[in-house]
Amino acid sequence: MLIKLGYDIELQIPHATTVVAVLNIHPSRTSDLCEPDRVQIFPDAPREQYTDTFGNICTRIKAPGGSLRLWNSTSIADSGLPDPVDWQAPQIEVDHLPAHTLQFLLASRYCEVDLLSQAAWNLFGNISPGWARVQAICDYVNRWISFGYQYARATRTADEAFRERCGVCRDFQHLAISFCRALHIPARYATGYLGDIGVPPGGPMDFSAWFEVYLGDRWWSFDARNNQPRIGRILMATGRDAADVAITTSFGAAQLMRFSVVTEEVPEPVYQNC
Repeated sequence: MLIKLGYDIELQIPHATTVVAVLNIHPSRTSDLCEPDRVQIFPDAPREQYTDTFGNICTRIKAPGGSLRLWNSTSIADSGLPDPVDWQAPQIEVDHLPAHTLQFLLASRYCEVDLLSQAAWNLFGNISPGWARVQAICDYVNRWISFGYQYARATRTADEAFRERCGVCRDFQHLAISFCRALHIPARYATGYLGDIGVPPGGPMDFSAWFEVYLGDRWWSFDARNNQPRIGRILMATGRDAADVAITTSFGAAQLMRFSVVTEEVPEPVYQNC
């Protein structure tokens, strides 16, 4: 299938400053793009594209004072299949894990592994290691936290979400990530597009959060918020938690004035030649 993707973001910036945007499709999916994927900027401003330490594509912008608009529209080919599932995928002992996964066992800004370690072992220590254990974590977090945009708070950590029992999608993922890491399962935060393909409409579109765990010999997508395999999950960035993959980071005052996201399936006859 072909999926149309896009965003339109406007920031009001009192004084000239630098803004870093993480808005491109992840390099693992760039070969699937059917149109260019370039951050559009108005007014035109000096930019530099680079790859961060997690492998995400970032754009550093020397933004003038006033209104700064970032937007793009592109399309991507997707298998149309739900997230893959493998109940036989094993948990790997720490001494056999690839070195690049080890940082995703550690505590981070929003994931306090030390504070949640005892709870993780009490709740999931008796469940067979591997896919079943991660799925049990997702089931628990999905039931434990109440979702609502009115609960959004940029500073809420995993431990606070555990105690407050409310939050938005990032809070679900932070808590699940912390439980996984406490149980020695590498887990990283992921963000990207996830439209309402194959499910009832869920309201206005937004960028979505999920998480990935390393089982067997690869990373797998899990989603404690939706807690079901989904179609059309398009990765933009991964990191230790939400702090590593912020859509925009301003090194000066900036106020969000407009924000919209589009992700929708394109009818088949339109893309036969893609």
